[in-house]
Amino acid sequence: MKFGLKSLFAGAAFAAAIIGSSALANAADIRIVAVTHGQANDPFWSVVKNGVTAAAKDMGANVEYRAPETFDMVSMAQLIDAAVNQKPDGLIVSIPDASALGPSIKKAVAAGIPVISINSGSDVSKELGALLHVGQDEYTAGKAAGAKLQELGGKEGLCVNQEVGNVSLDLRCKGFADGFGGKVTVLPVSNDPADVRAKVKAALSSNTAVDAVMALGASTAGEPALAAVEDVGMTGKIKVATFDLSADFLKAVADGKAAFAIDQQQFLQGYLPVVFLANYAKYGLIPGGNVPSGPNLITKEKAAQVVDLSAKGIR
Repeated sequence: MKFGLKSLFAGAAFAAAIIGSSALANAADIRIVAVTHGQANDPFWSVVKNGVTAAAKDMGANVEYRAPETFDMVSMAQLIDAAVNQKPDGLIVSIPDASALGPSIKKAVAAGIPVISINSGSDVSKELGALLHVGQDEYTAGKAAGAKLQELGGKEGLCVNQEVGNVSLDLRCKGFADGFGGKVTVLPVSNDPADVRAKVKAALSSNTAVDAVMALGASTAGEPALAAVEDVGMTGKIKVATFDLSADFLKAVADGKAAFAIDQQQFLQGYLPVVFLANYAKYGLIPGGNVPSGPNLITKEKAAQVVDLSAKGIR
C-alpha cells in the first residue's frame, strides 16, 4: 500500500513537472528583461543591446532592454524593481554599484526569478544570488593593459575614468596602475567627448612626463584622448590605449597612432544570457559557472580584421 501511494505521488509529481515544463516549452511564452547602466549615448552599450536583440530573435523569446538615461543608480534600481513586479522568466543585470542595486537584485532572486549578471559585478554576482556572470575580470584586464604599455616603454601614465564610482571602471584603473608599475594618475572626466578631450589636453599640457594614456571606453574616452594627444603635438610619442572598441579607434591602432584596444566582446554579454535564460526556462539547463567574454588584446596586427564588425555594431 505504501509503495502504491509512493508511486502515486511520484507519478503526480512527474506529471506536474511535465505540465510545468510544457507550459514553458513554447519559446514565445518566455519573457526576459535586461536592465543595464549603459547610457544611450555610449556606443559600447548599443553593441550589448544588439546582442540581446539577436539572441531574442534566435531563441524566439520576448526580451525587453531597459537602461536609465544617465549613470543613475536610483533610477536603475527602480527599473529592476519594476521588472521584478512583472515576474519575468529571467532577469539580466549589470552591477556597477552593489550597495545601490543589491537589495533590488536580492528581491528578484527571492521572488524566484533567475538572474544573470553581465559586464559589471563579477565580484558580487554570486553573493547577490545570480546564477552566473558573463563578462571579463576588470582588474585582470587592467593589469594586462598596464603591463603592455610598460612593455611599450611607458614610464608615467594617465587613467581616464568617465564613470568614477563605477566599481568595474575603478578596478580597471587599479589593475592598470599595478600592471604599469610606474606613476599613474586617475583623471576623472564625464561621458562628454568634448569634456574628455579638454581635460586630457590640460593634463598633458601641465605634466609633460606623461607618456601613456589608458582610456576606459573607446568612443567616449579613447577617441577624445587621441585627439588631445594630437592637440599637444605628441601623436605616436604618447602611447594611447583603450578598453573596448570603436571603428575609428581601431583605425588609429591599424595606422599606428594608438597602441591597442581591449576587446571584452560585449556583444556576447548581451547575447549569451538570453540564450542561457531561455534554455533554463525551457529545460532547466544552465552553465556551471561564470563565462569570461574577455579580455582580448587588439593590436596593430589584428585591428584591421575587426574594423568592419565594429562598424556593424557587433564588436
